[in-house]
Amino acid sequence: MLTRRTLVVASAAGMASASAPFSAWALPTRTLRFPRDHGAHPELRTEWWYITGHARSRSADGREFGFQLTFFRSRVDATQTMLSKFAAQQLIFAHAAVTDVRGQKLWHDQRIARAGFGVATASTEDTQLKLNDWTLQRDTAEPSRYHASLPSQDFALQLQMNETQPLMLQGQNGLSRKGPEARQASYYYSQPQLSTSGKITLQGQTFDVTGTAWLDHEWSEELLHPDAQGWDWIGMNLDDGSALTAFRLRTASGSALWDGGSFHSAKGELTIFKRGELSFKPLRHWTSPLTQARYPVEWELRTPSQVYSVKASIDNQELDSRSSTGAVYWEGLSELLDSQGRRVGRGYLEMTGYAAALRL
Repeated sequence: MLTRRTLVVASAAGMASASAPFSAWALPTRTLRFPRDHGAHPELRTEWWYITGHARSRSADGREFGFQLTFFRSRVDATQTMLSKFAAQQLIFAHAAVTDVRGQKLWHDQRIARAGFGVATASTEDTQLKLNDWTLQRDTAEPSRYHASLPSQDFALQLQMNETQPLMLQGQNGLSRKGPEARQASYYYSQPQLSTSGKITLQGQTFDVTGTAWLDHEWSEELLHPDAQGWDWIGMNLDDGSALTAFRLRTASGSALWDGGSFHSAKGELTIFKRGELSFKPLRHWTSPLTQARYPVEWELRTPSQVYSVKASIDNQELDSRSSTGAVYWEGLSELLDSQGRRVGRGYLEMTGYAAALRL
């Protein structure tokens, strides 16, 4: 989710609103227009472009990986009236991670910079994102294609992702409620079932890979209700070509403050889940040796049409992003099983607010 997704801009958002001259309002219903809405929306406080996926090596060993890359943009309210070009009016963050299933290890890295001076940019015209040497771009010559390049010390992502289905508007025609008050909402669309190819480098060894990815783009003025501790979110590409989104916002007691999601069939039929139609039940937990946070790494998910199990591919997929966004959260490759225990898809599970309450 906004996290998507979800976005986890905790400390930066706190800084941005510390002396904010702005106040949140209910986002109006509007028609999303493309390619414009593939780009940034600097007038709103928080935004992210979030890509997750599963990939397999082309070699005979078929080594499996999960991958995640996220670019965040955060408006700094306190500087919006400053005229100096050195004023940090927008911050750009990025996270990248690789899950090595065979090695049972998560590799991750992060970046942060103020927008401008050619160091960090987020175009308002299309998906054209840059943070130092990390980039995510929608191909202007072939608009159904994305390119991602994120080199790091221990790993690198060099991926091409192609649309195979029309984009999916979440919520009510792209306006997705995230809480009991109307102002807790975001503009939100997804592009599931992205056909993916390229290279994943891990500790100097490069693998030619193919796989399937999921893109979420979400932007908002206010996301979390004061009673929200964090959220649980899944985005799953099913083997038959369908796609499942499910999320819930949790209170400190663990109860659902809000929930929602969607199911997009392989035939293109979209079902939007209403509040109260989903049920998340933890089945197994894992405790982080780093933070002592206790995460549910296996879930029972009930939807109006099906009961699923969600199982982490490896338990330790906790990301410590305190040097950029200030948050610790769990985000990782997971399997989706049907009620008979058969694997029917793969995707990502994201859980925030378990190490500490999330504040955006």
